[in-house]
Amino acid sequence: MQRWWPFGLTLLILAFDRATKYLIETRVQSWDTVAVIPGLFQIIHTRNTGIAFSMFADSAGTRGNPLLVIFSAAVMILVTSLLWTACKPASKEHWTLRAALALVLGGAVGNLFDRIMFGSVTDFLDFYWSGHHFPIFNLADSAITVGAGLLLLNLWMVRRPAESQQS
Repeated sequence: MQRWWPFGLTLLILAFDRATKYLIETRVQSWDTVAVIPGLFQIIHTRNTGIAFSMFADSAGTRGNPLLVIFSAAVMILVTSLLWTACKPASKEHWTLRAALALVLGGAVGNLFDRIMFGSVTDFLDFYWSGHHFPIFNLADSAITVGAGLLLLNLWMVRRPAESQQS
């Protein structure tokens, strides 16, 4: 079971991402807002044709933007390979690496699904303060960000013992 939990986490992230996007797509009209915490957080239904945080949204042209799809697929293959290796029985990798890769993979699959099926990604989480808005994002983006943070933590943790052994 220990070997397979990261793949279960990947599927869980994918399921929650797809479920939340489906709820937004079917219950909130485009650009409608639902105040959740006035002055801090609202739900707003948007479509992102670019990459993370709408970067390059203006340059995305055709349905599913082939370059973004190819890049996303390549990243997913790399992350899947790294996760598979980290989950081998003989692997001594820390759980943070497996969790990080699972989160990144689940988020990447969720956003790639949208990009292929709809030509853009559903974003809806809008945090703001006093007129300053953080870019609108979704659960998949959150999983990728937390996964990246865990990767950094893992790199720091793995490096620490090596430094202390050199002293």
